[in-house]
Amino acid sequence: MSESARITPPSPPAARGKLYRAAIVGAGSLKGKEVAEVLNERNFPAADIRLLDDDESMGQLEAMGDEISFIQRVRAEQFEHVDFTFFASDPESTRRSWKDARDAGSTIVDLSAVLEDQPGATVRSLWIERERAQVVKPELQPGPCVTAHPVAITLALLLLRANKAAVIKRAIATAFEPASEHGQRGMDELHQQTVNLLSFQPLPKDVFDAQVAFNMIARYGPKSQPALDSVESRILRHFRKIVGGQAVEPSLFLLQAPIFHGHALALFLEFDQAADVVETARVLAGDHTVVSAAEDDWPTNVSSAGQNDIHVTFKSDPVHPNGMWLWTAADNLRISALTAVECAESMTATRPIGKIQ
Repeated sequence: MSESARITPPSPPAARGKLYRAAIVGAGSLKGKEVAEVLNERNFPAADIRLLDDDESMGQLEAMGDEISFIQRVRAEQFEHVDFTFFASDPESTRRSWKDARDAGSTIVDLSAVLEDQPGATVRSLWIERERAQVVKPELQPGPCVTAHPVAITLALLLLRANKAAVIKRAIATAFEPASEHGQRGMDELHQQTVNLLSFQPLPKDVFDAQVAFNMIARYGPKSQPALDSVESRILRHFRKIVGGQAVEPSLFLLQAPIFHGHALALFLEFDQAADVVETARVLAGDHTVVSAAEDDWPTNVSSAGQNDIHVTFKSDPVHPNGMWLWTAADNLRISALTAVECAESMTATRPIGKIQ
């Protein structure tokens, strides 16, 4: 066989060499920094990663592996010859510039949750696709890929696995939202409210329009966007899209907690038979979960910070013999960034290999 006739199987993304160009819009945001870190850790095959953001972050230095890059202004020409664009920006910034990236031929990965209704858009989690043994056919011109909400991913993974222990009749979840879901501004407002309360000063309420420090709330103030119930609706909508009817849909109540970072979740499961703790622990364990049964090792949003996995523990319900409680914690920004980068890796099949577009 001649040299030109030989066919070499495609290698995994990390082994292909540096083939693509990528851009991160919102590179100065918490999610943007996390995406940059995950791209570096997973050796995403990028010859160039452009860091883009609004005026407030322009000129800021950010580390990309061993290199230091400047954050540049978001302009249409910045998307020329870019293969993958990650939108980790605020919703308004995404709305302003995503079409420029699309028209330049870039594949869109949206972490800002605003492109879900665009033609051809898909809500994805590779974790759940693998759990369901779901094969997604590559598209030569894919629509925006929207990363599933981290709470939707957590619920989907746990419910799909727990259903292998016994049939789940009912699931009820209470999720605790961290300030970091509102970006650095949310973190700063929670911090400043805490300081001001301790010094008897007026509270800043530009982000939440409500007191979140030393407080647990089920509704933000009327000026806050997005509303807490709209986030709750998005979680359930994303859950339905990634699960595809293969797990019972949970009843969900979302609360804003006075915590800076990391989602925590209390999940009640009612099975069709007496809950088997040992069997449930066995089926919950696997990729992307760390299961602990030790009384002194229950996960927290602090212990899960910076971790790639969902941390979970459990106990039988003392009143309902068929009931079981799961307590989970996960790094919300980390899971979002991992989901985004895995989506991009799965779509490298739609980009020609061996040259930069």
